[in-house]
Amino acid sequence: MTDRFYRLAPMLFGLLALVAWEGGVRLFDVPVYLIPGPLAVVEAFLKDPLGLLASLASTLLVTFAALIASAVLGAAMAVAMSTSRLAQAAIQPWAVVMQVTPIVAIAPLIIVWVGDPFASLVVCAVIVAFFPVFANTATGLASAPAELTDLFRLYGGGRWRTLTLLRLPAALPYFLSGLQVSGGLALVGAVVAEFVAGSGGFASGLAYRILEAGYRLEIARMFAALVLLSIAGIAINSGLGSFGGLMLRNRGGG
Repeated sequence: MTDRFYRLAPMLFGLLALVAWEGGVRLFDVPVYLIPGPLAVVEAFLKDPLGLLASLASTLLVTFAALIASAVLGAAMAVAMSTSRLAQAAIQPWAVVMQVTPIVAIAPLIIVWVGDPFASLVVCAVIVAFFPVFANTATGLASAPAELTDLFRLYGGGRWRTLTLLRLPAALPYFLSGLQVSGGLALVGAVVAEFVAGSGGFASGLAYRILEAGYRLEIARMFAALVLLSIAGIAINSGLGSFGGLMLRNRGGG
């Protein structure tokens, strides 16, 4: 089989699954309010495409703001840990605490404490998304070969030059890998925070549209919103993967 066939395999499998899904709901006469078929989902989207896309844009705005903040915070904390044992002892336990704390449990408190709806959603998403960048970057900073570290020390490179010329370049692939993981987690964190905010009356984002559709038993509209979220997640993951590959190719070419 050709490489082109393998590239088209996911699309063909998805198309086959959609045909089977539509055929199944029609064959067994499944009510739309239980499981809508793909055609009903498309019809629900076409009834209000601008509204759903505007809600998606709101969710993506929170996602990308949280992703940028997570990248900066995670990388900065990892660098601080790599340069000071005291910073490592102080930061690492709290980073783990933030990672294992269920965001669903603390999101209502964050929304109350922060006050501003957008800022509170970003904070919730950052808590979910920052750890992969932090952990991967810290691993990358520690992955520099010991013999090169000794060579820098032998030639009087100093801590700053060793960090900038050796450890940071060695950590770049790890950072980019963590950033790709954090992209999906930032979307998940934004959606979870929007669910909590939507329950509290903050009408913003695609998660609120899912809640609204659920309350009204508009299941096809709910599925349409879920499909948009899935497409957004795939696009974010693929985009960050391509960005990481481009960065590494440019570094290798330089």
